[in-house]
Amino acid sequence: MTCDSPPKNTGFLRTQRLRAAGAAGVLLAAALLTGCGQDNGDTSTGTATSEAARAVPERTTTPSYSASKSASPSAALTKDQKDRKTLIDSTKITFDKAVTTAEGAVSGGKVVELDLRGPGESDDDTDRESASPTASASPSGNSASPSGSPSPSPTGTAASPTGASPSPGGASESPAATGPEWVATVAVKDGTEHSVRIDAVSGKVIKSTADTEQDAEEKSRTADWIAKAKQTPQQAAKAATDKKKGTVTSLDLEENDKNVLVWSVDVVDKDWNETTVDIDAATGSVTGEETDTD
Repeated sequence: MTCDSPPKNTGFLRTQRLRAAGAAGVLLAAALLTGCGQDNGDTSTGTATSEAARAVPERTTTPSYSASKSASPSAALTKDQKDRKTLIDSTKITFDKAVTTAEGAVSGGKVVELDLRGPGESDDDTDRESASPTASASPSGNSASPSGSPSPSPTGTAASPTGASPSPGGASESPAATGPEWVATVAVKDGTEHSVRIDAVSGKVIKSTADTEQDAEEKSRTADWIAKAKQTPQQAAKAATDKKKGTVTSLDLEENDKNVLVWSVDVVDKDWNETTVDIDAATGSVTGEETDTD
């Protein structure tokens, strides 16, 4: 009978199907392994990219260091240089205007010395003390607020810059304690000297007093100097700044070590160093120069 042949063929077909399924499983496993390998490669690439992204902000912050370095020159200034910078920056009245104002305060007078000074550096501090009684001489103001004495002082100080008129006698002296001053020595023909203090911000005369302690010899010497000085303070200052560019902060008529009458002019340059330039008071020529870099 031929009925036994179909089972043989059926078993063979099943074997073939199993082999095909196994091959497909191998191929699927290989595909999965390949995909995992690609995913691992992509992950490492993403990690590297994120690390690079983190590095960018660090680079962008580096210019701030150069900005901090640019601020270092100001930090490198010496105390004297800082003081000069502060004084000059707070001064509004130039030396030539101060000379004109000082000579205008003394009839027939000529400036023989001029110096820019900070608050409280005036030679005639005793004048300020003597001026304080004029402020305290307003007993009505003090007695009016015995319990509130702290309050009048702030209002008094605030009113002083604008309120020279309320107390014309001596209120104009109070601003000098809080701002720079030009302190001038002005001499008349007989050699008598006057001290004139000028507010270096407003340009107003704070006080003008005659020197009562001069003796006859000092007056004679001063009279001789102003007669011999052919160069004005302004001319001497110009000769000095032509030699050394900067801001004039002081000038003084005096005799040098060789007994030559000179204008000794202090000039502060852009680096806040001070140079003293000596100008022959008769000819206007430069006779000496010395720089203070402290």
